[in-house]
Amino acid sequence: MQAKTVILKSESDTEAVANKLVSELKKGDVVALYGDLGVGKTRFVQFCCQALGIDEYVSSPSFVLINQYQADIRVNHCDLFRLENKEEVWELGLEQMFENAITFIEWPRLAEDILPDKTIRLWFHFENEHRKLIISK
Repeated sequence: MQAKTVILKSESDTEAVANKLVSELKKGDVVALYGDLGVGKTRFVQFCCQALGIDEYVSSPSFVLINQYQADIRVNHCDLFRLENKEEVWELGLEQMFENAITFIEWPRLAEDILPDKTIRLWFHFENEHRKLIISK
């Protein structure tokens, strides 16, 4: 598994990394986003969706758990922050969603057992006045 570290000094840095990642994504890919509250996970997904051609507002699915958007490829945006156990993850039926879409999962820890081996993992951290992103493929 190769990892790459990127320092995100601005919104444009975040957008550039999102655009690069999206250029490599295809149907069936899963992107797991880790990091503290407010570190930029949802903003990153917003940039990814924009790059995929989604022109509707992309909001955090914190309360609804899953938002779906349609571009050339369907996009699932999941937020598992409020879930308390793995059974709740199973009830969502995420595995069935993976096949025909690109899926972004914020707070994916409870879903680790069902994430595909080829899941792209993004770790967001605050580092001084910037954010650090570690990308693991």
